[in-house]
Amino acid sequence: MAERNRRLVLAERPTGMVDEQTVRMEEVDAPEPGPGEALARVRYLSIDPTIRTWMDDAPGYLPPIAIDEVVRSGGIVEVVRSNSEKYKPGDLLFGFTGWQEYVVASEATGYQALPDGVAPMLALSLFGITGMTAYFGLIDVGKVKEGDVVVVSGAAGATGSTVGQIAKIKGAAKVIGIAGGPKKCAGIVDELGFDEAIDYKADDVGARLREAAPDGIDLFFDNVGGEILDACLAQLALRGRVVLCGAISGYNDRGTAKGPANYANLIIKRGRMEGFLILDYFDRLDEGRAEVAGWLAEGKIKSSEHIVEGLENAPEALNLLFTGGNTGKVIVQV
Repeated sequence: MAERNRRLVLAERPTGMVDEQTVRMEEVDAPEPGPGEALARVRYLSIDPTIRTWMDDAPGYLPPIAIDEVVRSGGIVEVVRSNSEKYKPGDLLFGFTGWQEYVVASEATGYQALPDGVAPMLALSLFGITGMTAYFGLIDVGKVKEGDVVVVSGAAGATGSTVGQIAKIKGAAKVIGIAGGPKKCAGIVDELGFDEAIDYKADDVGARLREAAPDGIDLFFDNVGGEILDACLAQLALRGRVVLCGAISGYNDRGTAKGPANYANLIIKRGRMEGFLILDYFDRLDEGRAEVAGWLAEGKIKSSEHIVEGLENAPEALNLLFTGGNTGKVIVQV
């Protein structure tokens, strides 16, 4: 009997948070693999803020998800049956899966084997898109160097928590994390080695930055945008760098987002602000993974995953990124 494929499709474009009207559960026949292809069952979904931006009818680095199309996401699949010499039943692969239970995997669709010896959870977090975003964003774009004062927003999230740890490994003089709530702030200091934490929910972020970085911020890694970006621009050191990785504070109301008021401080401080996408570094992922693997083996870096059970709970998992309900990488176990 043919496999049945449960899938979540985009029913309507959201205004604000994703809700029960945004996606619709469907059940259809699983796709049939052709020559050189394999049928694979989706085991884990990578839940990333960018999924929310793909739901909007707005230009981006990938086309918007179409209405009635499966919600786009990355994930890990297990090969069920194969017409390919490359993929064998039981193989675990990484690629774009979408919010569904079955996909056709082939070299043409970009599915790759997990790195040797890497568990699926780590393959989506530390060795996946979020970990590699932290690695290349900090080292290549931000050009972190010994003695830097580094500030990270979204510091308890998957990318931010990795950025702070790598900054310490690379010799930063001080790493300051901005996170929401006393538990997250304590965690990034006590468990991940950040030097200081600022609670954006309770603290005056600008005032706390002036206390924590009196000589200015050499490198700001921004995952949030909005008022926090503005506060950090105001405290930039001479020739400070700002890495724009995400602007999650505005993803649910993109039409009303405003530019930073303190951008002119980049002129006064002769600073630099640069955005990037991990897509720019896909040909160098092995390089980043090799160095991170060494740090992991030496106990210098940690990873945290927030697991949500069940395909039907993928929308709730996405919303966690915007409510601050997660710590670490959000993964749906399908």
